[in-house]
Order: sequence, then C-alpha cells, then structure tokens
Amino acid sequence: MDRRTFLQSAALASVAFKSTLAADTKPVRLGVIGPGSRGQEVLRHFLHVPGVSLQAVCDVYEPRFAQVNTLAGREIPHTKDYRELLSHKDIDAVLIASPLKYHAEHVIASVKAGKAVYGEKALGFTPDDCQQILSEVLASKAIYQVGHQYRYASWIQESMRRIAKGEIGDVTHVYAYWHRNNDWRRPVPSPDPDKKLEHLINWRLYRETSGGLVTELGSHHIDMANWVFGEQPESVLGTTSICRYNDGRTVGDNVQATFKYSRGRRLVFSSITDNAKNANELWIYGTGGSVQITIEDATFFYEKKKSNAPSPANKTVVERGVETGASYSTGGEMPYRGEGEKVSITEYEDPTLSACRSFVECVRGQQKPLADAYVGYRSAIACSVAHDAVFTELKTAIPRPRA
Repeated sequence: MDRRTFLQSAALASVAFKSTLAADTKPVRLGVIGPGSRGQEVLRHFLHVPGVSLQAVCDVYEPRFAQVNTLAGREIPHTKDYRELLSHKDIDAVLIASPLKYHAEHVIASVKAGKAVYGEKALGFTPDDCQQILSEVLASKAIYQVGHQYRYASWIQESMRRIAKGEIGDVTHVYAYWHRNNDWRRPVPSPDPDKKLEHLINWRLYRETSGGLVTELGSHHIDMANWVFGEQPESVLGTTSICRYNDGRTVGDNVQATFKYSRGRRLVFSSITDNAKNANELWIYGTGGSVQITIEDATFFYEKKKSNAPSPANKTVVERGVETGASYSTGGEMPYRGEGEKVSITEYEDPTLSACRSFVECVRGQQKPLADAYVGYRSAIACSVAHDAVFTELKTAIPRPRA
C-alpha cells in the first residue's frame, strides 16, 4: 500500500467511528450466538445504540440465558441450536462471540442465512477457517465486521493519521505488549467429573479450542501493525512455554513472537501472565520518532536531531567525572523521560461502543465496515499460523488470501 492510499484509509477511519445521531435509526434486530463474558460485554454496547433490539440468543451453556435476561431487563427467547436462531425472520444481524474454534461454522451459516454479522476476533481458528470465511463473505456480499474495536478508537485513528503523514519518519518496527498478572482461569461449577464444564468455560486454555495468547490478546496488536505497515506479515517465528500455571492447560502462559513484514520491518509481540509491567501497550518506532499507544491514550516522542558533522577519531567525553570513550557514553541511551506529546482528541467514546455503532450504521446501509473481512483475515491468518509456530519454534510462512 502506498502512502497516498494509506492516507486515504486513515482519513476514512477517522470519521467511521463517529456517532450520527441524526441519521436513520430504523430498527436493527439482533441475535447473539455465544453470549459468554465477551459476548455479553459487546451486547451491552449494542443495546446502547438507538434502534437496536435483542431478539434471541443461542448458547450450549444454559446459565447464560438467565444472565442475558438480567442484562436485557426482560425474558429473551433462547435456544441451544444456532440453526434455530438463524431461521428467525425477525433477525437482521448476528453477534457471534462463540469460542474461536466455532467461528467458521457460525459465521458461514449466518451469512448463508442472509444475516449481517459482527464477529468477535479472531476471524477464524485455522488457516482454512480464515480462507473459508473470507471466501463466503465475499461471495455472499454479506455485511461482515470483525471485532477489532481499536480500529474505531479516536486516539488511535488520530495517531495513524499523523503517522501516515510522516510525522515520525519511516516506520520500521512495532513492539507490542500485553502483560498481565493473573492465570486467565475462570471458576467452574462443581461437580465436573468429566471436565466438560472446564473445557466449555475455560476453552481459552486448551490448544484444540484456543489460539492462545497470540490470538486472544495479540490479534489486536497484529491488526494495528498491519494497519501501520499497510500489509499482513509474511512469516512468524516465536516461542511459548508454561512457566507458572501448571494447571492442566495446554496453551502457554507466556509467548514471544516476531512477525516479518516486507522491507525488513518487524512486529515483536510479548505476552506474560505473571507480571503486569508494560500491561497493554504498543510502541511504533520510526526514523524520526515513536508513538506509544495504550487502550486509553497515545503519546508521541521525537528523536533528537543529530549533527551531520563526523565525530573525531578517538574522541573522549567526561561523564560523571570520569573520562570515557564517546561510544561508551550513556547520553541518548536512557529511556524516554517526560510526558511526551499526548494525542489530543475532541471526542471520546468507548471503542467497543464505537465499533458497535458503526456496524449498526453498516446494517442500515449508511457505510461499509472499516474492520471488514480482509482486515479480519490479515490478523487472524497471522494468529492461526503463530498458534503452531510458537510450539515448533520454527519460522513459518503466513499465506495470503486467495481471491
């Protein structure tokens, strides 16, 4: 993607999240497949968008139905069979927040049923899942939006606009972190002798249903790196282990992965679950400066201008009263200090609410999804390949979408 195209993309993104209170508020009738913890959180935001009503929910875990009734403040029709939900003629759009393993099955069935789909990330579990979803969405011309809500965050959109204008020079590296200090485990009702509830509720802890930390957390960072580089990664090399939580899980409790982009550019992602230092942040490094992006704000820092004059051979400096070689001086090698330049935004809205509002406007025919199926594919395919690559610790190529 050239700079002009990237600038146009950033400009479109900057307006996509905005609320259009005076716009057409024709009803949008919503169904939900998988109203678990994340599904309920997204549903809360949907119910804050004028004109949205909840028609039915589907889950194989019955306690979810009472939770949704409490959230909605009324009795919501429910079923354990997603096909029954999709047969409802009074459903315009479907929120899919089921476990990752089932995304392909649920998304493909939904678009075949003529429903608009808001699909939680990642797009699909395996590379084949990702391609099948993309192909089906394109063939059906269905409205599909992936749950990369940070694409709709005002401070991130403004940062991307400034980066695209060249404010930090040529971007070469992205370093991303999502560090936590918890075991990621959820309580399971007892008794559970055959571990069915364990695998149903804690599906993120098992390789057969979860993409692990790269997918469940890093997919957002991969998406933003794709955005700033204007492409998906070519390959990935990584590692993972179970370092602290030896509780029967089969995905790592830490992961480190490096994604290769064209022209030597890289994304480095780290996630650990026993120390929250760094937390959730993204550093975008350019030849003239850097941007720190968090889930609440963004800050620009700028590199000090260097003299073009050559340094004399064998030059020495005095540092803390000691004469030392210039190459050993710590000047300019300390981490950034100070507040930097905070990104100023005039409007703030929770990114998930912005994403939900934008999707509803797409269903109403007012715009096209910003986080569309191609966006979903480019991050999900990297996650699905990394899922195995971090266990094999082998450099693995990432396939591009087939037309």
